[in-house]
Amino acid sequence: MNSSATNPGKCQRGRISSLTPSLNDRTLTVFAGSSLVLPAALGLFLSGGPTMLCPLPTLTVLPALVFSPIAPVVVVIPTLLFFAWNPALLRGVSTPPTRSYILFGALVALSVVYFVLSWGYGVRFQGRKYTQAIAVANAIWIGLLAVLFVLSRVRKPTFVFNLALHWLLFAWLAWYAFPYLGELP
Repeated sequence: MNSSATNPGKCQRGRISSLTPSLNDRTLTVFAGSSLVLPAALGLFLSGGPTMLCPLPTLTVLPALVFSPIAPVVVVIPTLLFFAWNPALLRGVSTPPTRSYILFGALVALSVVYFVLSWGYGVRFQGRKYTQAIAVANAIWIGLLAVLFVLSRVRKPTFVFNLALHWLLFAWLAWYAFPYLGELP
């Protein structure tokens, strides 16, 4: 007997039907997405300048500089992007979309280019030790995410795994990816 006969909310490929999403899946996704304001706030507002816990990531620091009177509002940007990027999580989908693999690959390539081009500015204005440490922190984030993306291809992912993978991807963007390296305005 297949699983869809015993559990009408499940599809054979491990996806929950879009017609009958689980309230728990939706609630968990809304909670996870909303909680992205925490790493965004840490990355942007924990200190007055770039530190290891507050590296001023580009995703939030540029909008904060542009919209300085309402700068605290920019911490919701990662949350909005999370929901816009993978709304299927609200339906309990267990398989990461192909576009997420492409996004991760593009972000890794752009991150390498960013560090190569910004390295001198980081060393000059934040110091060699900080610049090296923030590069290592980004390499750790990238390594963790790479392992998770590979695991999602070689093992059958679950909804919780897919949610955690995407939460970590957007937490990296909100907190550590593309840290501010250079002279502060």
